[in-house]
Amino acid sequence: MKIRINGDLPVNRYYIQSLCMLFFPGEKFSDKESETNEPRLELNVAKSDGRIRVDAVLNDGISSETGISELEFAANGLERTVKLACGYAICEAGKKLTGVTPSFGMLVGIRPAKLVRELLMTGKTPFAVRKILRKEYLVNPKKATLCIDVAQNEQAVLERYGMDTCSLYISIPFCPTRCAYCSFVSYSTERLKSLIPEYLGRLCRDIERTAQRIKRLGMRLVTIYIGGGTPTILDDDQLKLLLSTVNACFDVSKLDEFTLESGRPDTVTDEKMMIAKAFGVTRVSVNPQTLNDNILDNIGRRHTSADFFAAFESARRAGIGTINCDLIAGLPGESYPSFSKSIDGVLALEPENVTVHTFCVKKSAEFRQTEPGIYRRKSRETEKSVDYSQLRMKISGYLPYYMYRQKNTVGNLENVGFTLEGHAGIYNVLIMEENHTIFAVGAGAVTKFVKYNDAGIKQIERVFEPKYPFEYLRQNEFDDDLRLEQAAGRFFGEK
Repeated sequence: MKIRINGDLPVNRYYIQSLCMLFFPGEKFSDKESETNEPRLELNVAKSDGRIRVDAVLNDGISSETGISELEFAANGLERTVKLACGYAICEAGKKLTGVTPSFGMLVGIRPAKLVRELLMTGKTPFAVRKILRKEYLVNPKKATLCIDVAQNEQAVLERYGMDTCSLYISIPFCPTRCAYCSFVSYSTERLKSLIPEYLGRLCRDIERTAQRIKRLGMRLVTIYIGGGTPTILDDDQLKLLLSTVNACFDVSKLDEFTLESGRPDTVTDEKMMIAKAFGVTRVSVNPQTLNDNILDNIGRRHTSADFFAAFESARRAGIGTINCDLIAGLPGESYPSFSKSIDGVLALEPENVTVHTFCVKKSAEFRQTEPGIYRRKSRETEKSVDYSQLRMKISGYLPYYMYRQKNTVGNLENVGFTLEGHAGIYNVLIMEENHTIFAVGAGAVTKFVKYNDAGIKQIERVFEPKYPFEYLRQNEFDDDLRLEQAAGRFFGEK
């Protein structure tokens, strides 16, 4: 897609691209000329007599439509007014051209509830915030209410944790098979799985060094999250080794939450769940994605709905206090009636957490190569599925406690975590809102240091581990530890 911006006012090109993707999902942006009739946007931005005028001409390669916006900038400032005016004009042109009305309006970021929380913290009432979302950002009423509910429930978690607290993420980037929708750094070939013993040894040494670093910094560890990939791909002895290392490094009885991802039911056994319980795990995630066996086969899950029910019961028998179940609305081949049955089937088990994702086309996912027209799928069935999930959650006593959005999601919809009272996934909130330092070990892991400076401005620094397991194993672990130690020293000040 080609974007041309005329005028000398400050325009955030990335924001403009994100708005265009609401109407043209999957588009790539380039300045090179092409002989094909590709979509185009011409944006004319001008300032005159204290007002900003934006004319947006959006072309799908065949026909075009125009959106016009004109706003005074005295109240909001020049930069924000330019952003709002561009958003109004592009949304008007996009709606005329494609018939699409984005449910979140001009909110294109990952964390729509973040804006709401900031507005609430200035003293605005939920009613006033809802009005701002509707009028200024064009968010539809249902999504505005959802944003407010999520923001309030997030705040109830965030206010319990200060800058002296931290979390630990442990990466196990291996899976039994690769799902067709997945773009995570996870590996499923037998050759790569053969790396697990060596990988686990290195990982445990990194956990030990990270524990020492946390102690030197004087921080209090409040959550641990073992994710992937699929951590329960580890066999019983490997899982014991990992969890015993964690227990040797930290007093897990003092954690507020200790999560072990168990997302693939075909890797869950009674023994693994009992091991998890014995070593202090308080939360697991057993994910069916759908209870439609034909869809499961189509997405490469290699397990059945019966396997999910068995895995869930294994976690229950072991006495794990909080169980999460993930579902995905809008998977290729899934219908509203079949997804509704999945929601009903999972809720009948009364899990403490349910996370409802919306299918997202990732650029490195198999579906992107094997499903022609994947970006052009109609979203009405998915919208009905998401609406049904949120209604059923509310009726069943679940609260929406965290939310995020991704590009190229069917219908530009959201991913929402729901919880029964007292069981909110703490790590999910802490990582989503970036108010909290998270140490991370393993391939693909990202350590995130967070603090506020003397002026009250939040500062964030990220330290990346190598993306792939063989790169992680190849690097010198002592040099890597020194790199992390120096980064922590620079950021927090030498301890």
